[in-house]
Amino acid sequence: MSGKEVFEIVDKPVSCYSFNEDRTQVALSPNDHHVFIFKKSGNKWVKEATLTEHHQTVTSIDWAPKSNRIVTCGADRNAYVWVDEGGKWKPTLVLLRINRAATSVRWSPNEDKFAVGSSARLISICYYEKENKWWVSKHIKKPIRSTVLSLSWHPNNVLLAAGSSDFKMRVFSAYIKEIESKPESTNWGKKMPFGNMMGEWSNGRGGWVHDVAFSPSGAKVGWVGHDSSISVVQGGETEPVVLPLNNLPFVTCLFISESALVAAGHDYVPMTFSHDDNNKLTFMAKLDQPAQKSGDEEETMSAMQRFRSLDKRATTGSKPGKSSTTHNNMIKQLSVYASDGSGISQISSGGMDGKIVLWNLKTLEKSIADLKI
Repeated sequence: MSGKEVFEIVDKPVSCYSFNEDRTQVALSPNDHHVFIFKKSGNKWVKEATLTEHHQTVTSIDWAPKSNRIVTCGADRNAYVWVDEGGKWKPTLVLLRINRAATSVRWSPNEDKFAVGSSARLISICYYEKENKWWVSKHIKKPIRSTVLSLSWHPNNVLLAAGSSDFKMRVFSAYIKEIESKPESTNWGKKMPFGNMMGEWSNGRGGWVHDVAFSPSGAKVGWVGHDSSISVVQGGETEPVVLPLNNLPFVTCLFISESALVAAGHDYVPMTFSHDDNNKLTFMAKLDQPAQKSGDEEETMSAMQRFRSLDKRATTGSKPGKSSTTHNNMIKQLSVYASDGSGISQISSGGMDGKIVLWNLKTLEKSIADLKI
């Protein structure tokens, strides 16, 4: 396979998506209240199902690989768990008990619970009650002071990192004694009663925390802010390392190893960063390099087009050309696509241009030779 593979599945923005375990199916939302499930057939993606229970914009999707259940949440303040029953997806309503939009949802590693962030300034930790056959929730509230925008689970199935628009990244305990045994201590702390905050950090400059990500071992958390910064903190540390940048803000980030991260957002290009043993955070390279345009490719407006443009939109200048990068709109989400014996080998990115792109890290490693994947 080459360094990247582009799937143009829909002609609308892909606001959120998630693949199934063997990557033959993908669930995505085209930035509205629908969820489409596509199945790969050769080189094409064929629509298999449409999930229509939500009546406002779907904000997040997560497909549990082992149990093959999909969880979705939306601006309608609802979340649903979808189960495949003979080719038909049946929804079960989740009792979130929130009065604002749900913004982010993530299955825990063991798939016995999931977390839902919301604009109600709280996180709902949801688990299944076998007696009543429904999904119930417990709330983590304090000290969250604004919308929870992103979530990431620790590998121990208990700790949860949350980024919010009050400029903070926090790590909480989401221990549910009804369904799991007492957790062992970690570098984030020993006592883990439900809702206990293990730590709170800021990048020091402000800016909404758009996304958070635990490292593969759970020893670190990385996050990206609207102030065009990327930050990493290690469990037990009081101060994070913050790298301010001059590019447009990132909205998504992902650890690809214990010492390497990828972040992407409004610049259309995934960028790689290194976090070494000396707690130093360094920009390494871009996964995608813009193609160089030759002079004769430049398009200019005719005089008539220029006057019409001035009249309608009060704009001047050249006719806008197509983006020379793989994505030509904001990258909304990064996800792990494939792993091998040496770690994560492929990641995927979904964008507001309707594309889902696969990035082969092993192939691209030649162009980012200094990055230890």
